[in-house]
Amino acid sequence: MKAVVLIVDDEPAARFGMRRALEKEGYTILEADNLAAAERAVETSSPKVVLLDVRLASESGLDYLPAVVSREIPPVVIIVTAHGSERTAVQAIKLGAYDYISKPFDIDELRLLVRNAVETYSLRADNEKLRLELAASGTFGQLIGSSPPMERVYSLIEKVAQTDVSVLITGESGTGKEVVAKEIHSRSRNASGPYVTLNCAALPVDLIESELFGHEKGAFTGAAAGRIGKFEAANNGTLFLDEIGDMSLSTQAKVLRVVEEKKFQRLGSNETRSSDVRIISATNKPLESEVQSGGFREDLYYRLCVVKIKLPPLRERKSDIPALAGAFCNRFSLAYRSEPLRISKDAIKVLLEYNWPGNVRELRNCIERAVVFSDREEIMLQALPEEVLSGREADRPAAGMSDDITISHTADFKDAKKEFERKYIERSLDQAGGNVTRAAAILGMHRQSLQHKIKELGLSKKFVLDD
Repeated sequence: MKAVVLIVDDEPAARFGMRRALEKEGYTILEADNLAAAERAVETSSPKVVLLDVRLASESGLDYLPAVVSREIPPVVIIVTAHGSERTAVQAIKLGAYDYISKPFDIDELRLLVRNAVETYSLRADNEKLRLELAASGTFGQLIGSSPPMERVYSLIEKVAQTDVSVLITGESGTGKEVVAKEIHSRSRNASGPYVTLNCAALPVDLIESELFGHEKGAFTGAAAGRIGKFEAANNGTLFLDEIGDMSLSTQAKVLRVVEEKKFQRLGSNETRSSDVRIISATNKPLESEVQSGGFREDLYYRLCVVKIKLPPLRERKSDIPALAGAFCNRFSLAYRSEPLRISKDAIKVLLEYNWPGNVRELRNCIERAVVFSDREEIMLQALPEEVLSGREADRPAAGMSDDITISHTADFKDAKKEFERKYIERSLDQAGGNVTRAAAILGMHRQSLQHKIKELGLSKKFVLDD
């Protein structure tokens, strides 16, 4: 079947020249002299390639570009510009165009460019077919789940990955915001470039600017040597700013300058440096409310939130729990055991009935603990944490089970469980630098529950509870 190529240009002579050059290559050629006609042709004929002129009488091809590249199965767009308009062409590529060609163009160059674009379309179609097959199997890169909310997330990732637009990922703690950020980076044009992260909530205000912009030797007390910052380290790659809602207003103003001008200065230096990074940010706060209350800059918000991806909490995608639990079980079985484990049907029922306030992170920690704790080939009810079991019982009893389920433990079993809990909580507290609030987030527990456990296990002497 011949590939359909749409030429969008308001100059009849230009359209005629491109048509003659491309018809000899065997393409079916369509023409449009304005954006309305172009949209009709894309809707009805599904061209594989669109040659889109930037200047169309009173219209701009750049205005139509975002709409056409965000279609479910988008054509490959080649921008046609006047000679010397390379800056506009670069802008178009950042918005999702495949490439550009300048007038007057060489016929052989045009033919080669369209031939490559047709091949690119075929590759994208194959990738989309593979994506659908993977989605049917419940996986999308490092993401797991085939529920409708996650399918919408996958679709957004596919559409934004090949552009350079800033993305804001929102959702409750533990929903997998950084996994989404990594997936976008891995599918981007800068996938071979650096992927750099910064947790804006984990650092004091006076240190975050040093982390972002770097500093010179002697810039402040303790700066014994110069150091590059995250913006510099992420040049030609991706910078992931986690918990962006916790960034101070003064730091927000400096970040805005980098976003707008791609320029910054290290602390203690007057030298202006450049950095071309794609920013992906994440927050569990309602930033719109923060903007209204004055806690977050409106101009920075709209710069960072060109595209928003909202991750659903696990309680709204419970059909994904068996696949997630199975994947975690396989992962931790390989890490901790010599043989793979299964999850019993009774345990799966309990996992499905629990509401998972800590989301996917809590489920992962639950399965990791269960794998370590299980002494059989299956993860049984006894291996699940008390919070999950009691949460299930508080909501409603599992189907086919009595309301007064009791789980018997031997003395040795209790001792082993207590020792495991001690080491598990101690490790999480170490990871959080002794901060109980952050450790609770890692564990997927409520802060008060963790404080109680720390006291119960005799860890309160080692870690400060009032953080």
